[in-house]
Amino acid sequence: MSFSNHRTASDLTSLSPAFFHILLSLGAGERHGYAIKREIATRTEGKLKLGPGVLYGSINKMLDLGLIEETEDRPDPHLDDERRRYYRITRYGRTVAQAEAARMRGLAQLAAATFGVPRHA
Repeated sequence: MSFSNHRTASDLTSLSPAFFHILLSLGAGERHGYAIKREIATRTEGKLKLGPGVLYGSINKMLDLGLIEETEDRPDPHLDDERRRYYRITRYGRTVAQAEAARMRGLAQLAAATFGVPRHA
């Protein structure tokens, strides 16, 4: 059951790094679990590597919260393994990700004002 109709985006901020990066990955398009894992590792230059327990545990929680949903669509059914489950971000998930990005932007601005940010950063 999805709770997205009963929550606002601010109910779920701040997101765990795993949740946020999964939403970012799915914001670019539908993916199966292993593709999400690879995309996150690539995008973070290996700084964030999700093990199977964290990845699939997060996916299951995100499904329950209505942030993502499973899709039956297959990019290329002839080349795909039918055991793979594909996921996509929901409208609610996109709203939550945008709220989290705004929260992080505010924190980054506060940190820059407090500590300064090197010009090359």
